[in-house]
Amino acid sequence: MGQYHLKLPKMGESVAEATVTKWLLEVGDTIQLDDPIVEIATDKVDTDVNSEVEGILVEKCFQENEVVQVGETLVIIQTEKEVESSIDFEIPVDEPLEKIENSVPEVAAEPIATGTVEKLEQVMAQAANLMDSNGENGSRFYSPLVRNIAKKEGISLEELKRIEGTGKEKRLTKKDILSYLEKRAQNPSQVSTPTVSPTVMPPAPVTPTPNLGSDSFREMTRMENLIANHMMSSLKTSAHVQSFIEVDVTQLWDWREEVKAAFQARENEKLTFTPLFMSAIIKALGDYPALNSSIDGQKIVTKKEINLGMATALPDGNLIVPVIKNADHLNLVGLAKAVNDLANRARAGQLNPEEVKEGTYTFTNIGQFGSLMGTPIINQPQVGILAIGAIRKMPAVIETPKGDFIGIRRKMILSHSYDHRIINGATGGLFVKRVAEYLENWSETLPY
Repeated sequence: MGQYHLKLPKMGESVAEATVTKWLLEVGDTIQLDDPIVEIATDKVDTDVNSEVEGILVEKCFQENEVVQVGETLVIIQTEKEVESSIDFEIPVDEPLEKIENSVPEVAAEPIATGTVEKLEQVMAQAANLMDSNGENGSRFYSPLVRNIAKKEGISLEELKRIEGTGKEKRLTKKDILSYLEKRAQNPSQVSTPTVSPTVMPPAPVTPTPNLGSDSFREMTRMENLIANHMMSSLKTSAHVQSFIEVDVTQLWDWREEVKAAFQARENEKLTFTPLFMSAIIKALGDYPALNSSIDGQKIVTKKEINLGMATALPDGNLIVPVIKNADHLNLVGLAKAVNDLANRARAGQLNPEEVKEGTYTFTNIGQFGSLMGTPIINQPQVGILAIGAIRKMPAVIETPKGDFIGIRRKMILSHSYDHRIINGATGGLFVKRVAEYLENWSETLPY
């Protein structure tokens, strides 16, 4: 017999840790291959960690709400035979050899020691008592994924409580809530109307803080804290500088108005401005590959693949950046489908860890919130990010062979932030100018 150390896998290029949100199995439980063991959450995505072996769970190395570093052991599983523990995590090449050796845990091969069985029985008894106290009068646990789906579909807390769960300990799973939604759509009369507002959802646990005078206080959520640290780290790492340019997108606007109905009828996809902007950015990155790079110590790494990240607003006000891999290999139809799919699943909390990592350049559409321009913060370890402002009708001077005149044009502002450590002002300015040229001459340079 042997022991298998299941470690926290890599969750993304810039993700070094995760928070344990819910244990799905207890010490002493039998585990099958690919069984979900624990729910974890990062600033990018919430997901389950599945077992890589069969056996019995003998030790949980972290408690709920504790932070785990990538490569640290989450659980120890007793197996029928010796199994090599996974060590699939990154170790910086400049780490001392002694630190690297100490970071790789030994794989124990000893059987369960005398007295361990009694300890397991005590832990299982405590778990049973916890189950009894978490009954009808207790607070039922809902995973982040279930909460996101419920919020999107307008399911209130009271309605959520009435859905029967099929998971372990009658836990409500994604399958349960999707099945409920399907039944509700087919037979709405059989679903009782909740007695509270449909927008009421289980609030995120926060530490209560006294209300002093007329001010209100609350602790930052885990995601807010992680995003804040990520943004401050980027400002301390990169030498941010910005270039701005005004773009006449009248041709682009008219072209989209002309083809969007036929596009949706043929492809069953909405044609938003996002894939149109992406097309111009991808072509400009091909012209200026220095913007599709990163810094590794004293080396500049120019990426062969163009993996375009798109900042997406979540229902709770936070942001996530799903990534379209090999975006330069997609035509406009492929980009539109990828954009719509990733955006919808991001807002529903259904992204996979691989879909939020390995981005090489990022763009954000701040115009959808009414902003004319902004100074976006670089998404590390990238060296550039482009913000798209709101499209407005503007009076403009139009030059013709017969003279100039004033006309109404649709214009917007592009805001380009780039890392001045390796991107000089000329390259940064010429790149955003090239994006503008592709957008202004859409019908000629990027035909549908």
